[in-house]
Amino acid sequence: MERQLTSWYSPALNKEMPVATYGYYGFALLLIPTAAADYLEYERFGLIESLRPFIDAGKVKVFSINSINTESWMNNEMEPRYKAIRHRQWNDYVYQEVVPFIHTQSSRETPIITSGASFGALHSANLFFKRPDIINGCIAMSGVYELTEYTKGYFDDDVYFNSPMHYMPNLSDHAILEQIRQSHHIHLLSGSGDYEDPESARRFAGILYGKGIHYELDIWGQEWRHDWPTWKAMLPHYLGTRF
Repeated sequence: MERQLTSWYSPALNKEMPVATYGYYGFALLLIPTAAADYLEYERFGLIESLRPFIDAGKVKVFSINSINTESWMNNEMEPRYKAIRHRQWNDYVYQEVVPFIHTQSSRETPIITSGASFGALHSANLFFKRPDIINGCIAMSGVYELTEYTKGYFDDDVYFNSPMHYMPNLSDHAILEQIRQSHHIHLLSGSGDYEDPESARRFAGILYGKGIHYELDIWGQEWRHDWPTWKAMLPHYLGTRF
């Protein structure tokens, strides 16, 4: 399996940001880390290895990036307003730097699908629903789609506009809605075991249904916990059966 590590100084974040790339060809799968983790988390916990057959076959090229959650919502020493600003800067990094990087490593026509587990699921869904013009879908695993779950009671416009459960019911821009509706890859996945919250996925799916947006909601059984064995089963299953 081809593996490359790349890094550049991000103008949006004013810091060095590394990216791990796996594979040569295929659609682009952009992985967003969980909670306080980094760009190599999916490799360390064996998820990349679980994707090896699809990577080696040229079905998918994986890009795994850093979060800055420890500099925003996971940083208890930071004023909430600055957490929100930092989150917005991270979005800018993805849209203005990571997406063009993916294009240089593939082509402008290559579809980009975001994916992540836990907090990474919220980020992956949010990145897609905010910019369906440049991101083509998401595979969100074990997510809670309300950013307020992480903001400790703080709420402002930046929280609202990065919390899909809040802004999607009020989204009325026809052009953006039509771009979202064109996606054939909106997958909301959850287990039903320990520490999972399948009701969050169901509530969010209901919002999408009300907007006429096609999605797939897949709730797995009680044996599937909020943990790596679940995500290492889910993501290969969807790459093998939906793409």
